[in-house]
Amino acid sequence: MDTQVIPIDTASDFLENHPFAGIRVGDGASLVRSVTNRDIQLFAAVSGDVNPAHVDALYAKSSHFHEIIAHGMLGASLISTVLGTRFPGPGTIYLGQSLKFRKPVHIGDTLTVTVTVKSLDETRHRLILETCCVNQNGDVVIDGEAEVMAPIEKLRIHRTDLPEPLLADKNVRYDQLLAAAKDCPRIRMGVVHPCSREVLEGALAAHRLGLIEAVLIGPVARVHALAELHGIDLTGILLVDVAHSHAAAAKAVEMARTGEVDALMKGSLHSDELLTEVVSANGGMRTARRISHVFVLDVPRYPKPLLITDAAINVSPDFDTKVDIVKNAIDLAHALGISEPKVAILSAVETVTSKLRSAMDAAALSKMADRGQITGALVDGPLAFDNAVSMAAVRTKGIQSRVAGDADILVVPDLESGNTLAKQLEYLGDAQVAGLVMGARVPIVLTSRADSAHSRIASCALALLWLKHQRKIQA
Repeated sequence: MDTQVIPIDTASDFLENHPFAGIRVGDGASLVRSVTNRDIQLFAAVSGDVNPAHVDALYAKSSHFHEIIAHGMLGASLISTVLGTRFPGPGTIYLGQSLKFRKPVHIGDTLTVTVTVKSLDETRHRLILETCCVNQNGDVVIDGEAEVMAPIEKLRIHRTDLPEPLLADKNVRYDQLLAAAKDCPRIRMGVVHPCSREVLEGALAAHRLGLIEAVLIGPVARVHALAELHGIDLTGILLVDVAHSHAAAAKAVEMARTGEVDALMKGSLHSDELLTEVVSANGGMRTARRISHVFVLDVPRYPKPLLITDAAINVSPDFDTKVDIVKNAIDLAHALGISEPKVAILSAVETVTSKLRSAMDAAALSKMADRGQITGALVDGPLAFDNAVSMAAVRTKGIQSRVAGDADILVVPDLESGNTLAKQLEYLGDAQVAGLVMGARVPIVLTSRADSAHSRIASCALALLWLKHQRKIQA
């Protein structure tokens, strides 16, 4: 008796079934599919199975398999794909399935999924099929048996076009940032008033990853009580005892000024409390530059890191302050390996008009770059937000610019607009956020109380790369 195994034609516009009357023992079909990290993440998102063995690269490294593995049911779902779309195909009713998971499926594995008819029940039009998933090495990773009710009528149905799901891998650029920082020497970071769980866990996570040597500056008894409450191990961590948050800010700045720490991280105190000490004329950490904050965002729909400044420190900067804001952001972009960042000076319009101070400032900043007063970047403005990040908007409006539509840095008119933009991208655009205070003697991680541990760790990596860049310049 001739039997056949029919390969899946995923390029076909039609799904065609095999009615029960024409099926024989030994008939079947196969599918070949390579498993990607995106497949695993989509499966986790749909199923809700966020077991860290499947979605957390850091955890997976310490697991039995030493790397992310696919969900067992992700591989098993490919059996359903064969049964429902090719053999027997549309009209098939899946009644049961036994499974044994023989070996793990790793990212990049190519699975050949085969179903083969083992027996038929002509009275009830039922089939028992052997089901098997084999990887590229010939190893069986999943096998078992399926029971289905086969279709009776011949069907040929147009394949449904599904919308492409948007899935941003939030760990890609985070992992790239950590990889870039891993070869840098660990830095000593003063964590100022670490009296909340989020701050303490974020700082110690960066410590465990080898990015920083955390120095906790705050009321020691309170820090120990917090650690005990949440089961946080402080073994080997240096603590500097001070009475309260203001004293912690003063002590941290003193330690940074004398070289006892290389960088600072804001803890559970108000930003003004720390920054007042940083900019103090007596014992602060001023440089020739005004200080400013630079957000570094990973926006799912944008093809590269996006820097936004200043959205945290300078409320309504005058023109001279904007010059320093631009220069600080360019310096951080260089530290991130962006050799000639494209700087878009934002306004509400893309034309120069005296009715908008932001447009006039943008035009002047652009001209300063043309004259070599601002160097190391391409600078253009005024540009509205859409013109800065969207080539479609640029083409529609006929804008001629080497920056428009492809900006690396967005310089906002004031703190309100910048903070709103950054938070919108974070909470509505699902962006990952990190950032640094620039322009002081040492980099400062200025985090929000709502920031995740990932955000704090990424900001520590920024500080590490910034210091590496500075030392390279000074060498």
